Amino acid sequence: MTSLDKPTEDTQDTEADDARAVTEAALFEAFGGVRGMVETVLPGLLFVTIFTLNNDLHMSAIAALAVSLVLVVVRLARKDTVKHAFGGVFGVAFGVVFAMMTDNAKNFYLPGMLYTLGLAMAYIVTSLAGVPLIGLILGPVFKENLSWRTRNPGRKKAYTKASYAWGLILLGKSAILFPLYWWADTEQLGWVLVTLKIPPFLLAVWLTWVFLAKAPAPIDVFAEMEAAEKAEDERAERAKAEREAREGEAVESSAADSARGGRHRKD
Repeated sequence: MTSLDKPTEDTQDTEADDARAVTEAALFEAFGGVRGMVETVLPGLLFVTIFTLNNDLHMSAIAALAVSLVLVVVRLARKDTVKHAFGGVFGVAFGVVFAMMTDNAKNFYLPGMLYTLGLAMAYIVTSLAGVPLIGLILGPVFKENLSWRTRNPGRKKAYTKASYAWGLILLGKSAILFPLYWWADTEQLGWVLVTLKIPPFLLAVWLTWVFLAKAPAPIDVFAEMEAAEKAEDERAERAKAEREAREGEAVESSAADSARGGRHRKD
């Protein structure tokens, strides 16, 4: 190794570490982090706990919906992003309505299960179509929008792998839950569902991180647009300055011509 190799390797290592840190931060923002996981698990956990203790559908449903609303209020009070909490409220609300309408506590979980199955299919179908869903989700977070589709093939490949991973993991989860929906009772289904909330999610996020950490860096299209706007402003300023200079020269030339014409008349 020469003396010039060491700084180059250090720079590459630093850039790789920075890329991993950016990827981790983006995934944390996109998927809600620890708090988002708590908000996802807590309503269902409360529902199955209360139903296991007293077998009361109404009390269990009201408690689950109430805690979801409290989580939203807390986020609003702290001026945090509420997209994850709102998603939890809508999911719980659909489950509560469905369970109440059918008078079947097991149906509290059915909307969420159908959503998981639909999301799994969306990940797989969009990957097959060349527009992987995880890229559509994370593109704005990384400030690259859809630039990865045509300008960054390595990144598109990583998004495709990640989307397939999400789709297959969620399909596996659905393959466990739907048979239980038909064969198990409400408590068994509820506890298995709560148990399967976090591990598959963490596996999918980890695989996404692995794929993206090895992918090329995102193209910051927002920075490109800002640079283009700045360059356009600079061109406009230069054009304005040149126009003003020409106008000034024209005025000076006209004044000089007038002065020469006055001297000729005197002569």
